[in-house]
Amino acid sequence: MLDADRISYSYGDKKDGPFAVADVSVSFAPGCFYGIIGPNGCGKSTLLDLLCAHKKPSAGTLSYDGRPLDSYSKKRLARQIALVPQSLSLNFPYTAREVVTMGRYPHLGRFAAPTAAEMALVDRVLDTCRARTLASRYMTELSGGEKQRVVFARALAQDTPVLLLDEPCANLDVRYALLLLDIAADRVRQKGRTVVAVMHDINLAARYCDHLIFMESGRIRAAGPTRAVLDREILKDIFGVDAKLTVEPAIDAPQVVFLR
Repeated sequence: MLDADRISYSYGDKKDGPFAVADVSVSFAPGCFYGIIGPNGCGKSTLLDLLCAHKKPSAGTLSYDGRPLDSYSKKRLARQIALVPQSLSLNFPYTAREVVTMGRYPHLGRFAAPTAAEMALVDRVLDTCRARTLASRYMTELSGGEKQRVVFARALAQDTPVLLLDEPCANLDVRYALLLLDIAADRVRQKGRTVVAVMHDINLAARYCDHLIFMESGRIRAAGPTRAVLDREILKDIFGVDAKLTVEPAIDAPQVVFLR
C-alpha cells in the first residue's frame, strides 16, 4: 500500500504556500488501476513526483508498505516504485536497449553487470512494447512516440509492485496508446500490481481505471470507483464544460461526450 497523509508541497521551499499540492490524503492499493485527472497546473504531476520521492512534501507524510517513504534508500525504493515521466532528458546518446537496461540496475549488486537472464528480460519488455526494432538506435534519433515506448519499457524492466505513469499516452498514436495501457492493465489484473496514471484523455481513463481521482488547485475534489465518481456535475465544476455520459457496450465502460 502506498499512502499519502495530508501532504502539501510548495515550490521554492515556501512553507506557507502557495501550494502545488495542498493537504492531500489518498491510498493506493495493490491490484488497482488509478487515474488522476484535472486541469493543467492542478498538481497532478507534482503528486506523482512526491509519490516516488523525487520531491519531498512540505507537510504531511508518505509511506509505502507501512514505512515512511524517506526511510528507503534510493536503490531500495527503485525496486518498489517505477515512474514513466512526461519526458526524459538524456545528455548522452544511449541506445534504446541501454536505456531499458537501466531499469534493471536497482536489482543489481554494486559494480555488477547485467546477466544473460537480465538481458533476456530486457529483450522481452522491448518485445512487449513493440520496441525491439528500436533497440540499437540512439535515443536522440527517435521520435517522441518511440522514446515514450522505450521509457515505458524501462519501467517494465524495473519490475516494481507500483508503476506511476505521467501522461503515458503523450506523443503516442492510438494504437500504441492502447497497447501501453493494455500492458499496464494486465499487470494490475494478472500480477496484482498498483498503477497510478496521470491522464488528460478522460475516455481512456474511464476505460482503463478502476478508480478516478479528480484534482483542482492542488486538492482532491472527488475520488472513488470510476462509475461512481465520473459525473457530469464533477466534470462541469472542474473543467467548465457540459458533458453527456454514456456506457459503451463494446468496452463495457462509461464514456464522455463533451458539449458546447
